[in-house]
Amino acid sequence: GTMTHDYKRHGTTSLFAAMNISDGTIIGECLPQHRHQEWLRFLKLIKSQVPGDKEIHLICDNYATHKHAKVQAWAEKNPRFHFHFTPTGA
Repeated sequence: GTMTHDYKRHGTTSLFAAMNISDGTIIGECLPQHRHQEWLRFLKLIKSQVPGDKEIHLICDNYATHKHAKVQAWAEKNPRFHFHFTPTGA
């Protein structure tokens, strides 16, 4: 439905999570919003916790936040991150 100007997300959060497929460990955090700022914060968290010699493959949906210009600029400066997007509507 349409959100009104006074809409508030009471008691909701956005879960950002990444799994290391080689050992099953999870990098994750819950944030109150899911904008490009939070996505970049999460990407930086992943970068800080994954050894620098490892390639990072992320499977993402087509949410606009994941393709924001600032995210694309960050990705260009961090070539070990590889983004794979699911088909729209999947």
